[in-house]
Amino acid sequence: MHPAQQATPQAAQQATQQDISREIDRLDREYAASGVPRHHPPRDYPPYRSSLLRHPRHPLTAVRDPEAAERYGPVFGASDVEASDADLTRGHPGAPLGERITITGRVLDRAGRPVTGQLVEIWQANACGRYAHRHDRHPAPLDPNFTGAGRCLTDRQGYYRFTTIRPGAYPWLNHTGAWRPAHIHFSLFGTAFTQRLVTQMYFPGDPLLPLDPILRSVTDAGARARLIAGYDHDLSAAGDALGYRWDIVLDGPAATRTEEGRR
Repeated sequence: MHPAQQATPQAAQQATQQDISREIDRLDREYAASGVPRHHPPRDYPPYRSSLLRHPRHPLTAVRDPEAAERYGPVFGASDVEASDADLTRGHPGAPLGERITITGRVLDRAGRPVTGQLVEIWQANACGRYAHRHDRHPAPLDPNFTGAGRCLTDRQGYYRFTTIRPGAYPWLNHTGAWRPAHIHFSLFGTAFTQRLVTQMYFPGDPLLPLDPILRSVTDAGARARLIAGYDHDLSAAGDALGYRWDIVLDGPAATRTEEGRR
């Protein structure tokens, strides 16, 4: 997501970070007092202002032929994904600016079994917090050597691996003084394109994490912690890149939470 798509100027004028943080704390207390585990973030989380307008309000429409989406939708094979697609620092005339990082982990099912041949895609802002997207109006500079998108297939043990640049934080219009913490978007496809899951990975120790209403919409603290990667020095390459490990669990009690509760 990028700031041009989020909330409204009116919302930004009406709320400060202190207002948003008070709302988040109140909702956390209400969740704790309920004693009922919430397996999905609410689709309309008030501190995340635009979520009130971004989810369906009418009953779902039955699809007479659900397999039609697969017959006429896009397809891909293992030969369509190349090893170089997983290195976001390549494919340009020069090297991108910023802190070079490696991200790896396993895609697992609820029983801890590896999910092999899974298409994993990522996209992100550059080191200055700007997306290579025509609707991103953040005045931070674009990097001509970084477009911020990559993909790979998981191996037989369920592992994926990307080399990229640590993204920067950026302002957005949810409220006055709103900044999104550094994050990377992940998309995973199951055996069909209709089984797509989308989520976000965050970085440990980011001071913006407790202030972010998107991350905080995951009110369960354990589920929220599973969205934060761990620094792994053994993955770091001397003089080249810092290493982060982040596993993705597709379903079950330890599932990685997806955007707006979609799983």
